[in-house]
Amino acid sequence: MAQQEIDAALITCNVNLLYTCGQILDGYLYLPLQAPAQLFVRRPNTLTGERIHALRKPEEIPALLHELGMPQPHKLMLEGGELSYAEYTRLAACFPQSETINGTPLLHQIRSVKTEMEIALFRRSGIAHAKAYQQIPSVYKEGMTDRQFSIEIERLMRLEGCLGIFRTFGKNMEIFMGSILTGDNAAVPSPFDFALGGEGTDPSLPIGANGSKLQKGQSVMVDMGGNFYGYMSDMSRVYSIGQLPDEAYAAHQICLDVQQAVVDAARPGVVCEELYALAIEQVSKAGWADRFMGIGQQAKFIGHGIGLEINEAPVLAPRSKLSLKPGMVFALEPKIVLPHIGPVGIENSWVVTDTGVERLTPGEEQIIDLTQVR
Repeated sequence: MAQQEIDAALITCNVNLLYTCGQILDGYLYLPLQAPAQLFVRRPNTLTGERIHALRKPEEIPALLHELGMPQPHKLMLEGGELSYAEYTRLAACFPQSETINGTPLLHQIRSVKTEMEIALFRRSGIAHAKAYQQIPSVYKEGMTDRQFSIEIERLMRLEGCLGIFRTFGKNMEIFMGSILTGDNAAVPSPFDFALGGEGTDPSLPIGANGSKLQKGQSVMVDMGGNFYGYMSDMSRVYSIGQLPDEAYAAHQICLDVQQAVVDAARPGVVCEELYALAIEQVSKAGWADRFMGIGQQAKFIGHGIGLEINEAPVLAPRSKLSLKPGMVFALEPKIVLPHIGPVGIENSWVVTDTGVERLTPGEEQIIDLTQVR
């Protein structure tokens, strides 16, 4: 803020309040550069403290600041990339003498590098995530649909402590907990910027399981978001209904090889687009480029930052000039879709260390036959 000559920030979006205050509330955090922060709260009305103030509407904030002996800011940072136009203009109008700027890029830059406390929560989340996945074979029953299978896995996740809500950053990005994809549904494109799509069960949520029956000779990809402590771990594993064709195991191994190549190359200072190019080079040499990250509509990334939301920085994609830094956390998800069979591949969450990366989501990475595990 000092480098950009910002006098104060006004924070009101849920994830940024969680990041700065440690909880979600209906109100505003006023964060001045040269004075202690002040919290103006509408709900809940049980919060008390020296710098916590009740209010009914944001128009009261300037007068409350005056009572506290605090000057009006010359330059005020608002969450322009997250607020609606109406909310942004309303807040800006509360400070008519102030220049207002969009602070969302700065907030995302700050949030992209995690603290030791945040990384510890990711580690705990990864363990709980993997524990739920270990139990997946126990809930499979012959004749299930992908939707029925998804419901049972969602239950496993909730029993391990998953909060259920799947927060994403980006216009119109919506999904419920995650997706289960099998057969040709994995190739159905989605309007959302996820690695794979799926038709969904209703046009109001066109993503993921569509009611397809789990059939012998097909793969099933489980991609559930692991929000256990507010931080979104990401993890995909592949299962099969009986034996798959040989090409499925070969394609899956290519994805594991891509993961290993990217992991070996990832370290502080490496530019994100270089890791993407490395993955594409490996897949192209192996002859799978036309089915990598989808068929027809292919996702143009192999990994994305995770934190309080999915799709934070960094993004492993072409033209992404951002360099990795220690403390960044991202999901790496090389995946291949096979017509009539389904998806194969892998997704794990990783934290950038001083010398490389550390995996946060443990567990088996090979394809598990659901008909053979009891």
